[in-house]
Amino acid sequence: MKDNDKSLLQSKVFEFAFSELVRSHRNSFLPIWTVDSWVKFLIWMALNCGLSGDKESIALFIESLGSHLSRRMRRIFFERLCEEQNIHLMADPADLTVLLLPINPKESLTLINGEAALKNTGLIDKVLKDKSLWETHDGIISIPWNNVETCS
Repeated sequence: MKDNDKSLLQSKVFEFAFSELVRSHRNSFLPIWTVDSWVKFLIWMALNCGLSGDKESIALFIESLGSHLSRRMRRIFFERLCEEQNIHLMADPADLTVLLLPINPKESLTLINGEAALKNTGLIDKVLKDKSLWETHDGIISIPWNNVETCS
């Protein structure tokens, strides 16, 4: 096996293990869909990597992840696939809106499916319920967060 092939396989194994770790633990840090849950997750990861819980250790941990891995991890943490509704939901509280994208682009999204996905993921009370404020752009639905506190 060539070194490039080994590196590619190692990277795929890491990606799989990493993604599964994030997905299997992200709902453990309450309240979900908040920056607080994300920070709690990062602290938990740092502690499990043998670092202490002090500010310097946490800062070192975050710095060692790097921006690319941090962004990837955060995206996995705040996204869900709602297969019944054909929705890929992206709900990072640092963004101004929650985005609903079709898993299968051949099937269009509806506001009814969007509402069902929000209910199933526990997001329905965190976004504006008035569907006239929901925006559709080329098959993507954009929904504002309920209040400014959610985005902090």
